[in-house]
Amino acid sequence: MKALLFLSLLSISLISCNNSNSTPSRTTHIKQEELVKPPQDSIIYSFVFTGCNRVDRGDQQNTAATNASSANVYVLKRIFEEVSAMERKPELFFFLGDLVYAESTLDLLNSQLKAWVEQYKDENFSPISTSGIELVAVPGNHEMLSWADHNVSGHDEWPLKGATQVWMQYMAPYMPKDRVSITGQDSEVNQMTFSFTRENVAFVVMNTDTYNPPTAQNPWGLEGQIPTQWIISQVEKYKKDASIDHVFVLGHKPYYVSGTTQTGHEGLPEGPVLWPALNQADVVAMLSAHYHDYQRMQPGDKGTYQIIAGNGGSSGPAAFFGYTIINIMSSGKVELKAKGFKKGEPYYQAVPENPSLVQDSTLLTNTKNANPYKNF
Repeated sequence: MKALLFLSLLSISLISCNNSNSTPSRTTHIKQEELVKPPQDSIIYSFVFTGCNRVDRGDQQNTAATNASSANVYVLKRIFEEVSAMERKPELFFFLGDLVYAESTLDLLNSQLKAWVEQYKDENFSPISTSGIELVAVPGNHEMLSWADHNVSGHDEWPLKGATQVWMQYMAPYMPKDRVSITGQDSEVNQMTFSFTRENVAFVVMNTDTYNPPTAQNPWGLEGQIPTQWIISQVEKYKKDASIDHVFVLGHKPYYVSGTTQTGHEGLPEGPVLWPALNQADVVAMLSAHYHDYQRMQPGDKGTYQIIAGNGGSSGPAAFFGYTIINIMSSGKVELKAKGFKKGEPYYQAVPENPSLVQDSTLLTNTKNANPYKNF
């Protein structure tokens, strides 16, 4: 009896040993693969930006080109339709200035901004207005300055007193309610410079033509003014915030155009002070418009990018009209895609036969970009 029991236990032991040395079952194999499979990278936040959509001065009465808003209506409507129809809709849309032509009187600025808002609210024209995508509007020189010949060599745009109030009357609803604003004695003129956060992203938005009054040295004021130190302090604050992984600075006017710094009408007088601070704080990019083209630059082949998306529909050198998308990925990567269609001739012509295609695509790396974009 004891011998029989011993043989039974021995058989069980041998079977167990053989099973332990056998090939794992299919179920076990799948579970092991799942354990080593890298997590899928996904978009956690997405935003779009473009700027410069107004028509030329001579086309403001051209009903084939525009309406009372002075916008390039075909391009504007097409951009709104395409963005709102994206399979994965962005959470945010920045319009980086020169929505309207204006640039002469407060009456013209008033009427054109009023018409722009009316067409934006018309969901037949602008399905994006009811899409749930947040619109943030940023003023440009055509909203903040007036055109006047004061016999100053090479200069004909000057601060327009009262433009801030007109802008706020119509565009305040398209500024984040939770924005951080400038306080103190300069708060009124600086209402359009602010910052805010979404997910793990911080945005510092600049009015790059903040109003400043005439002085004895500058009898018509100065264009291109920004509250530099406040902007730098906000960037540095977000840099120290453990919940913020990516910082972007946005404003109508760029500092770099076609690879060259600009401190006159084409760019920012405060650029030599601002740009080093952005680099030091690892700002991902300054996003701008003003120059009517799409450009992506990484000055010095490292650090902060200058991205110009002034290809929103105004006439100029842009080969394509469209918009730029930035996706913030769960892996920490920052993905850029510039999308657009070959523009018509003239520039306001409807071109439904020209498809919208990805014109530029890259990861915005802090180190030298492996995929530079050159069109200048």
